[in-house]
Amino acid sequence: GAADGADVLVTDTWTSMGQENDGLDRVRPFRPFQLNAALLNRADSEAIVLHCLPAHRGHEITDEVIDGPRSAVWDEAENRLHAQ
Repeated sequence: GAADGADVLVTDTWTSMGQENDGLDRVRPFRPFQLNAALLNRADSEAIVLHCLPAHRGHEITDEVIDGPRSAVWDEAENRLHAQ
């Protein structure tokens, strides 16, 4: 799959702003694409994880991945402050 040997895994929210309350029917089709430990383990051992935020934990990304040692999400967010 696309994650096999990848250097970077990137995800984004599964719902657009204003659609957060549309319920599970909107997110259910995306479940197989959740960025979780199993998917990250298929990537290169030094792969990093990115997410443009805001993240919906337990949906597009799990707590263990976004808060894990391979996450560059918070650095990405800080860099965006300087670039905007």
